[in-house]
Amino acid sequence: MGFEVSRRLSAADTVTLVNAVVGFVAGAVAFTDLHLAARLLLLSVITDALDGIVARGSQGSAVGPLLDSITDVVSFGATPSLFVYVLLTRYFGDITETGIAVGLAITLVASAYVVFSIVRTAFYETYIDSADGRPGMPNSLGAIVLSTAYLGGVRQPVVLAGAMLVFSVAMIAPFDYPKPGPRHVTPVGVVLAMAVLVPDALYRFGPRAVLVIALLFFLAGPRYYWAD
Repeated sequence: MGFEVSRRLSAADTVTLVNAVVGFVAGAVAFTDLHLAARLLLLSVITDALDGIVARGSQGSAVGPLLDSITDVVSFGATPSLFVYVLLTRYFGDITETGIAVGLAITLVASAYVVFSIVRTAFYETYIDSADGRPGMPNSLGAIVLSTAYLGGVRQPVVLAGAMLVFSVAMIAPFDYPKPGPRHVTPVGVVLAMAVLVPDALYRFGPRAVLVIALLFFLAGPRYYWAD
């Protein structure tokens, strides 16, 4: 019988796989151009939102939710970790310059986000069966903060790496985060697109606006969920 890929994949799954490609390219580009990598990471966030829109407008597939979770680990787990790794090695030097101890420390700090992202995804797929309960911060939120902070002018490696460590732990924190609905996603998506296309326009309005929104969601999301 085989996998019957063409029959079992939906249009939304195709968008999800495009997200994986964009996320992978962002991680690869990070080693040479962090500014472009940050823009691609935000483009991956937009693509991730699009697959949900496509899924609601057409018939999804049985494998769709799992594909989405795996892709999220690639785009919003591995790529932010690579981004942080490049930031830290550019600041402190790579393992050939800093020695094994410092190089190992940099690697552990940088890889924390992808490790916690994998743990959250695995636990979510295994233990969480309610659409209403979404414990832990979504890994896409940390990716948004990292990329918009960099595009908005926050370039200090230690500050960004420290923030990502906090977000890493937040992914397995015992707080439920809401899933933003269309009335919230649409206006934010417009500003997000501006951050991707013209990140330096209007004194970096796009990335800075998205950064403020993302940080407010990080701090107030759980409270919003309970109040709702």
